Parts: sequence; C-alpha cells; structure tokens
Amino acid sequence: MVVEHRVEQRVEKREAVTQSQLEDVKTQNSDLQAQSVSPPAELSVRLVNGTTSCSGTVEVFYRGEWSAVCSGWWSMRDVMVVCRELHCGDAVAVNQEALVEEGRRGVAIKSCRGHESTITECGFREGGPGYCDGRNYHYVICSDLQAQSVSPPAEHSVRLVNGTTSCSGTVEVFYRGEWSGLCSSWWSMMVAKVVCRELDCGNVVAESRGPLFEHNTRGVRLSSRCSGNEYFIRQCDNRGGPGYCFGEYYHHVICSESVRLVDGAGLCSGRVEVKSDQSWASVCEADFDRQDAEVVCGELGCGAPAALQGGLYGGGEGQTSDKEFQCKGNESLLLDCDTSDRENNTCLPGNAVGLTCSEPDDVRLVGGDSRCAGGVERYDQGEWRTVGTLSDVKDIAAVVCRHLGCGSTVSVPPGNPARGFEASCSGSESSLRECPRSYDRSPGLTVICSESVRLVDGAGLCSGRVEVKSDQSWASVCEADFDRQDAEVVCGELGCGAPAALQGGLYGEGEGQTWDKEFQCKGNESLLLDCDTSDRENNTCLPGNAVGLTCSEPDDVRLVGGGSRCAGVVERYDQGEWRTVGSDWNQRDVAAVVCRQLGCGSTVSVLPGNTTRGFGVSCSGSESSLRECSRSYDLSPGLTVICSDLLVQPDISLTDSMGGVSRGHQGPEVFRGYSFTITCSTQPQYTGGSFLLTFTGSNRTQTQPAVNHSAAFLFPAADDSHQGNYRCVYDNHVFSHNFSSESELLSLTVTASRLTAFIIIIVVVLLILLTAITTFYLYYMATMRKRREQCEQHGSSCQRQCHGDGLSELQS
Repeated sequence: MVVEHRVEQRVEKREAVTQSQLEDVKTQNSDLQAQSVSPPAELSVRLVNGTTSCSGTVEVFYRGEWSAVCSGWWSMRDVMVVCRELHCGDAVAVNQEALVEEGRRGVAIKSCRGHESTITECGFREGGPGYCDGRNYHYVICSDLQAQSVSPPAEHSVRLVNGTTSCSGTVEVFYRGEWSGLCSSWWSMMVAKVVCRELDCGNVVAESRGPLFEHNTRGVRLSSRCSGNEYFIRQCDNRGGPGYCFGEYYHHVICSESVRLVDGAGLCSGRVEVKSDQSWASVCEADFDRQDAEVVCGELGCGAPAALQGGLYGGGEGQTSDKEFQCKGNESLLLDCDTSDRENNTCLPGNAVGLTCSEPDDVRLVGGDSRCAGGVERYDQGEWRTVGTLSDVKDIAAVVCRHLGCGSTVSVPPGNPARGFEASCSGSESSLRECPRSYDRSPGLTVICSESVRLVDGAGLCSGRVEVKSDQSWASVCEADFDRQDAEVVCGELGCGAPAALQGGLYGEGEGQTWDKEFQCKGNESLLLDCDTSDRENNTCLPGNAVGLTCSEPDDVRLVGGGSRCAGVVERYDQGEWRTVGSDWNQRDVAAVVCRQLGCGSTVSVLPGNTTRGFGVSCSGSESSLRECSRSYDLSPGLTVICSDLLVQPDISLTDSMGGVSRGHQGPEVFRGYSFTITCSTQPQYTGGSFLLTFTGSNRTQTQPAVNHSAAFLFPAADDSHQGNYRCVYDNHVFSHNFSSESELLSLTVTASRLTAFIIIIVVVLLILLTAITTFYLYYMATMRKRREQCEQHGSSCQRQCHGDGLSELQS
C-alpha cells in the first residue's frame, strides 16, 4: 500500500508538470524562435526561376504570399515597368505561352502604360487586385547584362518560403527546373533535421503539417527516409523516386538558426555550438551554466537539462566562442541572453560543453493503471492525438517506453478502438517525434512498460543488459549482486518466460552508473523493486560484470490439431482466452516467427484450407515472438503452420536376455560373446515411419519399419567391433513432407564376462600361492644343506647335534 501511495504521488506530480510544460509547448510552437525577417511590401514584385537576377517568372507579393502574375494581356510596356522597379534596365523580351496549372491561383493585374515606376501604379481589374485561375503567366528578360548570373539549384535542393524568419517556412524542393512544395507522405523530425542542416539553420525545433494543397496544385513527392545524419535531403533514402503529387499536405519547418547540438544521440543531446558571422563555434564549459542550458533546451523544443559536462560529446574541430553567456533562464533564445567577453580567450581541450536535454513532454499513455501503461497519444499541432500503427509494433513501443523513462516494453495489448495517425519506428530513436509518420488512420496503440526495470541492447523484448531505475536515472546491475531467483522476478515482470542465460558482460557494459545494492529475491515477487536488498560489501563492479539476461519467450502461442506441438492452427493467449491467429499477407513471415518462438526450427509449409478466422497479424519475419508483430481485429483466414521440428526426439535403449549387459562407469557395457538388443522408440504422434540405426565411425546402418512406434535391432554375439556410439533416426512422411528426428547418442563398451574374469582371478591367486610355497621349500632345503656341511667339518658330536637340531627344527 505504501508503494501504491508513492506511485500515485509520482503520477499526480508528473501530470502537474506535464500540464505546465504543455502550455510551454503551445507557446513555443507559436513562437518561431528566430530573428524575424520583415515581410515584403504588399504588391512587391520579383523574378524567379530565371538564369540571372534580372530574368524569370513575374511574381507579386499579395496577402502574405508570392503569387504569379496572370494578367490576360501582357506587353513590353508591362515588362518595362517590372525591369524599372527592379533596377534591371530595359525590357528585352516576354514569354506568355505557359499556362498557370489548372486550379492554381495567380494575381490579376491590368496592363501598364510603360511610364509607371512600380507595378502598383498600374491599373487593376475592377475591384482592385485579386486572384485568377487558368491564365497565362509571364516570363520576363531585362537588359541589365551586368546582373549576376544565377546558377540553377541542384536537383532536389530545398528551401523554406513564406516563413517569418530566414530559417522557417514551407519546404520546397527544386525538381525539373522549378520550385514546388514538398508533399512527402511520410514525414519526421529526422527529415526536418536534414532540411535545417542543408540550409545551415542549426537544429530543427518543430515541424508541422501545412494546409492541404489546392485542388490540382502540383507538389513534389519525395519518399524520403532520413537517418538524420545526412547533409542534404537528396542523400536520404528516396527509393520511391521523386514524382508529382496532387491534393496532399505540405510541410512546415522551424529551425533554431543560431544554436545547435551536434554529435549527440538524438535531437536533444550534443555539443553546444553557436552561430556567429555565418560560422559555428563551440562553447567553453566555463562560459556556460545550467541557466544557459535551460534556455538552449527550451529554444530547441526539448525538456529540462539532464546533463551538462565539458567534452561530453567531443571537442569539435572549429573555433570556440569568445563570449560568456549570462542567461537568467527565462529567455526564449540563447542570443537574447546577456554576454561578456571571456577573461581568458582559450578553452582547454575537452572543455567544449556537451548538453543532454530531456525529451519534451509531448507523449503520454492514457487509460492505464499508471503513467507507464495505456493508449499512446502525442501532442501534435495544439492537441493530443492518438498514435496508431500497422507495423513495427515492438519498435514503436520500445521508443515510447524509452521516451517516457518507463523501462522496457512488457506487452502491447490489442483492443484499442481509437484510430490515429500512423507512426513507423526502427526502435533506436530517442523519442517518438524522431519516427516518420503519415496521416493515414491506423489502429490505436496500447503499450505497457515495466517502469522500474529494463533490458537494453538485446535482440528482442526478453533479452539485454539489466538496468534498474533509481532517482530518475538508470543503473546497470553487477553480476555478483544478481542470481537466478532475481532473474526469475525480472523475466516475470517483463512478461517473459523463465531465465535461459545469466552472465556478466553478455550484452555490454553500458555507460551509466552501477546499482549499489545486492538483490535478495525469493523468486515469487511481482516486481524486482519489491525484493529485499542489502548494501554491497564492495562498492565497485569490475569491467565485464554488468549482468546480462536472456529470458525465454512467454508461453502465449501454440499450434493445435496437428498431432505435434510444432504443427497445427496458430493460437495466441489473448485477454484471458486462446484465440485463432490469421493473416491475409506475409503468411510465411508470420509462420517463421511462430516456429522460432516455439523452438520448433524453421517453417516447412503454411497449409491452406483453414476455415477458421482470427485476428489479423503482420510480421516482418525477424521478430523473436508473435507479440512483437502488428495486429488488428479485422478477421483474417486462420493460419496452419508446419515447422521443421515436427517429430519429437526418439528414445534409444539397450537390453539383453542373458544378463550380459551392465552399467559401467562410462555408460552401458556388454560382455563379449553375449547377445544384446538396441531398441528405438518414439511417442505415438503419427502412424508408420521407420527407424534408422547408425553406428558412429562406420558406414554400417540398419533400417526397420516402426511397429507400434518402435523397432528392435538384435546383435547375437558382442565382439570388439560392436563398441562405439549408436543413434536412432526416426523418419516419417507427414503433411506431404519428409521429416526426421535423431535420438541422443548411446555409447557402448564391449568387455569380458564376469565368470571369465572370476576364473582368471582364481588362477592368478593359485599361481601366486604355488610360487610362494615353492620358494619357501627351496630356501629351506638350501639352509639344511649348508648346516650339514658345517657339522661334517666339526666331528661326530657335532653331527649328532646337527642331526638333533635338524630333527627338532624339522619337527617344529
């Protein structure tokens, strides 16, 4: 209850902060955050898309935008006025053959007499200037041959127009000799980041969808997928190719213009650089404090500063700013802050300040039990909007949990009835705004995150380096402080199966701090932080000891009705019941994920004819489990999958009828000359089939049909040639495919029988006794012979003594 109370307090506090920061976001979105450029005077004139500064199509600034002049009558007298207004000499030529595209508006102006100083002095249609459709526009050439030649832009170059700053506005692309609005169907902050870099306008602050193109107004479509590291938009992945689009949205971008973060991991981290005299300079750590950092983070549309350190993101290669910033923290722009000259004009290596800002509070989970569970929403263009997807469920969920500081993804439950704009993530992004999105309506996404524990740098949801959240920061756990019972709790908390591997350094070391507690879980806790802990005896964790954990996948998928756990109709345990899984497309990819999750090898076939219908699933084929795939509740044909490990592993055993088999130190033993039988058997999955008995180290094999799911191989008399390793291979033809499965190895040793060994032992003992007796007798006879010889030398009395002694010794 105490834990729940603390969680509620944290949620309430977080919601209060979120609402406060939300108002800041609204304000920042309306503030373009760069030095304003005064708009042109009403009815000013310009020439665009020409070969010099004094040639091109005539455009007039009217009601806040540039529009082509589309007067029905146009003569050299009109051209004279345009050339005079632009200080471009005399009129040379005019071309009015090309028509304004159907439906595109231009500005209608009456013909000039030729003596006017500006085009505004010419007459207008009745009622003053106004819009016109489907008329000629006018290409003008003036006589000023000294005008600087204008090289045409490179194909797919970009520019920002109709903004209130030099680094904001609508994105246009130069395509086939003209500038047109960009109407990419997928758009992200990564694409906007490249636009800002190409224009040397610092970091992207915000991007938004502009108004719908007017009917039949043509824009340029680029299917750009940018990583954010490109220098030009044309370097992005444009595999869809450029082309024209009609009746779609265009894109508005705001760049920071005078400050940027470089060499960081995302949009809100990197080395601080300031633009001065059209060049970028890094900032020395001594000249930059937390209040300065607050201004930079706010200017770039990020959250509060999280880390501030010299050399955090490298030293940079250019110059260093010679100013010390003195912000109060409430300024909108860094260049609005007071500055002073630095006392020492040098900045030592490693002191170029690096800054990490928290991600903006523009993502939330609603309707769940905590701030780390619920339907995904993102604050977009002044309102909270549902986020949906048709693919990349696992990757989007990972980004959402990371963005919110909520650990790892536990699950992505289905059933969200809302529909929202579609997002697509790779899974490596720092925040959701870095992911491309389109405004196609997709099923809403519901995510449940772990909140206080996560697995990072792993291959899926159930593997990675263990990290624990403490005081709003993540710390890795030392291997010595973490055992299998702790691992069982973590795997359960993350919705995974039992621990499969636990090892220090298995998934790298991480870059942050190390947890200073030793966990003492019993294994039945729901959360890792519910476990008892104790202080570590040694507060250091040696390199290579950050614990990595691999959990098995959850038992939420099964195949039924196929006679094997690796064949049948796909079902998934969902919301308290087993439900059929279907797919209209990518069936082989779905099948590959199912076979992988079940540990059933690879896909053999996806059988047609399943009349059951289930919720739709779409996989890429690389997922570790079916829960990582996208799904919808549109009913789709049920999926029947056959995996390669269809057959269970057969058993192999050794028997005999004469007592010639025994258990030795290194496995079963059979006595030489005795008969023995090797039996192969399998579970009653399918009828028929055959067993192949292989002998390692030899080409000898034997095959027998499987009768009652077994076969016996008889060997009449064991000899040394039968010693070695045996294996049973079960083969069967099922579902129009051949399948096989191998047993474990049986190592057989051939030895002598026990009776023979006993006889040999008795013979050896008797020989030893006979040898001992013979030796004693020979020794005795030699001794007696020596004594008799001595008695004969000393006379008859001695002989009697010798004979008496000999007789007594003999008697004794």
